[in-house]
Amino acid sequence: MRIAVPAEREEARVAVTAETVKKFLNLGAEVAIESGAGLKSAIRDEDYAAAGATITPDAASAIAGADLILRVRRPSAKELAGAKPGAALIAIMDPYGHVDALHEIAATGVDAFAMELMPRITRAQVMDVLSSQANLAGYRAVIEAAEEYGRALPMMMTAAGTVPAARAFIMGVGVAGLQAIATARRLGAVVTATDVRPATKEQVESLGAKFVAVEDEEFKQAETAGGYAKEMSAEYQEKQKALTAAHIAKQDIVITTALIPGRPAPLLVTEAMVASMRPGSVIVDLAVERGGNCALSKPGERFVTDNGVTVLGYLNLPGRLAATASSLYARNLLAFVETLIDKTNKTFAINWDDEIVKATLLTKDGALVHPNFQKSA
Repeated sequence: MRIAVPAEREEARVAVTAETVKKFLNLGAEVAIESGAGLKSAIRDEDYAAAGATITPDAASAIAGADLILRVRRPSAKELAGAKPGAALIAIMDPYGHVDALHEIAATGVDAFAMELMPRITRAQVMDVLSSQANLAGYRAVIEAAEEYGRALPMMMTAAGTVPAARAFIMGVGVAGLQAIATARRLGAVVTATDVRPATKEQVESLGAKFVAVEDEEFKQAETAGGYAKEMSAEYQEKQKALTAAHIAKQDIVITTALIPGRPAPLLVTEAMVASMRPGSVIVDLAVERGGNCALSKPGERFVTDNGVTVLGYLNLPGRLAATASSLYARNLLAFVETLIDKTNKTFAINWDDEIVKATLLTKDGALVHPNFQKSA
């Protein structure tokens, strides 16, 4: 039973840590890691070797003969060259809008699993990569905003006068949003937040922030069974937009986190709203990879508007905390892989009827098999 960990090419995180290598070995696996795979996450080859892993000179050497390939990001089909048919690939596959890439991976013969499709059930909570990484993204968003803001966040009373507290507005109260609220509060900002899901109001207030939303009848029904936000009607969006516009004009920091799985990110902050903000204000758009919540955010870029508002569209904020993000992601992976192993015989034994396997399996036997992507373009 061989586990391969190739180095990521455009990613600071890594799929295993020295801690999880030891646990994989205890499950009966041999772990082969490409040299340098953990360096950007502060894990040296020597650390992996001390934990019992084999260090290989390149990705091909690691993958050769592997039963399981662990990655952070979806690899290209070319990067899977040499993988044996039926090998399991587990990664954050980013499947929406990338069906062609999924077909190419299917053609390599590997069985690919997408960690971000993990079902929201109790036993899968420890495998929930979206939560573990979004938590860090929310934290880092506030740190990035504080660095750009150029003023102190907490209120300060000095002999020279009082410095007012910064005002931070968090749009979207999922895992990232809640962590952003908590972090901004710890740094001393006056925090408000909004979300279309009524259940989030209590969560926002429990963290010491004020909830801002149009609380009509549609608002009361605005959550799916899976806990995600529903797409709201045009009428509701207009009412919410008017309330948001008046509120944003008074804010120093705005952090947007709103995403709907499988759809482009909803537009929450218009150009007019950005124009209403004061010079020196900062917007951090955590949804930029799916089109963005802010009309002016640009993927991977820092942008300053004509009126002096800084808009941050940084990609992969968890990767800016690579050591911590890798530690959490590696534990998510370990928990999932443990369900795929026969602990008595110490062999891979995937139960294809397991609801976790069904929910995450993208490709099998050379075909794209996940129903959500059968007819996608």
